[in-house]
Amino acid sequence: MDEPSMPNSSAGAPQPTPPTGPPTPPIPLAELLAREELGLRRIAGPADADLLWVHTSEMADPYPYLLGGELLLSAGVLLTDPDHYVGRLVEAGAAALGFGVRPVHETVPRALIEACDRYGLPLLEVPPETPFTTIARAVWRLMAEARHRELRRVTRAQQALATAAARPDPVPAVLHQLATQLGGRAVLLTARGQEVHAAGRRPDPEAAGALTRLARVVARERPGSPSSATDIHGGTHLSAYALGGGEGLVLALATRQRESGDHTVAGIAVVLLSLLAAPHQGADAAGRSAALVRMLLGASPAEVAPLLGPTGPWTVVHARRTDGAPADALTAGALGASLGTALVDAERGAGEAVRVLLGPGPEADRIAARPTPRPGWTLGASAPTAVTALAAADAVAARALAHARATRAPLTVDAPTGGLAALVPPEQAAAHARALLAPLTAPLADTLRCWLSLHGSWDRTAVALGVHRNTVRQRIGRCGELLAVDLDDMDVRTELWFALRQT
Repeated sequence: MDEPSMPNSSAGAPQPTPPTGPPTPPIPLAELLAREELGLRRIAGPADADLLWVHTSEMADPYPYLLGGELLLSAGVLLTDPDHYVGRLVEAGAAALGFGVRPVHETVPRALIEACDRYGLPLLEVPPETPFTTIARAVWRLMAEARHRELRRVTRAQQALATAAARPDPVPAVLHQLATQLGGRAVLLTARGQEVHAAGRRPDPEAAGALTRLARVVARERPGSPSSATDIHGGTHLSAYALGGGEGLVLALATRQRESGDHTVAGIAVVLLSLLAAPHQGADAAGRSAALVRMLLGASPAEVAPLLGPTGPWTVVHARRTDGAPADALTAGALGASLGTALVDAERGAGEAVRVLLGPGPEADRIAARPTPRPGWTLGASAPTAVTALAAADAVAARALAHARATRAPLTVDAPTGGLAALVPPEQAAAHARALLAPLTAPLADTLRCWLSLHGSWDRTAVALGVHRNTVRQRIGRCGELLAVDLDDMDVRTELWFALRQT
């Protein structure tokens, strides 16, 4: 063990530990042991363990500083009572102990080996030539690989579920695809436990009964019911998710194992089934739901407009969590439910906004539902628009969200251009805008639009675009050079703002 790695922290001062949940799926201990370049050897305890963290400490009792799931690395600087030490690690939930030999101990103490066997804690011997930091890097590399595999799996599952939702028999098709992706049973149940559709291998009668009982826990027949619940029965993992739509339907799942990413895949299915599976919708409503699904999956608005009928207009909402955390499918679904819709797109990639589509409100056929501020969210919304103009409304909502984030407002609604702009024929306005803005690249035009909308504020524009304020200054300066105008002139700003609103 080389000196810099022996204690990676000074005795009595533990390394800082992450304050939140693990960023990746857990890593099986066997995968770490398989890395031959590390030279790790399991000498006590069970072979199976899942690693969530790597932590180094030379404290006599690191219990107060452990989160659970750690591979704890130590050279035994203050090890005096192995039995008490291992007992405290197990009590704290540590996953395994890695003990570095030399320079403190020539070999792993026999009492420590016996204690790990007695308490069932895996014990790894770390050779002198392997620094603790090398082990930490190896674990995080394995975690990155696991995360990548999980994202690929979720993406494939999402595509398969979306394809199934576009079939003529979408509900059975989605359930079949979900059962295939999760390797188990997928059942759509009523609030009373009656089976509507099912797919996949049927579990044993006792597990099936337990699944039905779990589904009743989340069935929304009474206030305060949870939106999801999980259980294990005889080695079978059970899950139940309440669907939106007010019908009391529940998606119930039974699988032999629960893998990382299953919850996300199930959340995607919940959103689709909430839209598709309302059992009492008439033919018109069924056709309308099918049209909305097709549009969400990429069909042209013009193709689906006849099926949607005269029930517009629609409002597009973009949303981000105010705490900056990413939104998973279920969190986004809860936002949609609070806004009164199941039309939510949360699977757009890390760092992107959740998109929500609001249909007509109580005064159907005339007025679109209008969003209201939601606790924990920052919202940007378009004005109500026809279904054929949703692409433009989507861009408007994105701009409104950027403005809301920059001004720290909970909700910004971008109203349609009116007033004097309405006096200019759209074709002429668009042609003028194209000619005036031709020298600008798309990034420059976007920066100029944002800067003008925020009254020339460098800081607020930087926040809205997610760039440094000096980058904003450079881009705006470049815009002035390419357009050969003085951007401090209000007449110039007004004309450019008019042109940018046409693009």
